[in-house]
Amino acid sequence: MISLRVARCPDGNICGFEMKGHANSGPYGSDLVCAGASAVSFGALNAIEQLTAVAPEVRQSPDGGRLSCRLPKKDSAGDLGRARLILEAMLVSMQTIEQSYGQYIHIYDEGGTGHVEA
Repeated sequence: MISLRVARCPDGNICGFEMKGHANSGPYGSDLVCAGASAVSFGALNAIEQLTAVAPEVRQSPDGGRLSCRLPKKDSAGDLGRARLILEAMLVSMQTIEQSYGQYIHIYDEGGTGHVEA
């Protein structure tokens, strides 16, 4: 199962996420849930990189079973709000996947904790 933990800052804004596990909803190379979750999460990170001046701390495991992102606390270029909006959009897409394939992916929205391992 894929586990997506969304961390929020005390003000309620997303400050990062951690995605772990494998969906195992189909054979390797044909796992649509895994492919969808990967496309959405990496697409969000690519959008932050291409559309903002924010440099998130991103880590991933070599086997593809873990991806984490932590946004910086300070916003020197005024783009942190845009990066947060991109992550909110990522969350909406992931929730759509969870609604259809909840047996393979679960989302934990950790409102206000501000903690995500990167």
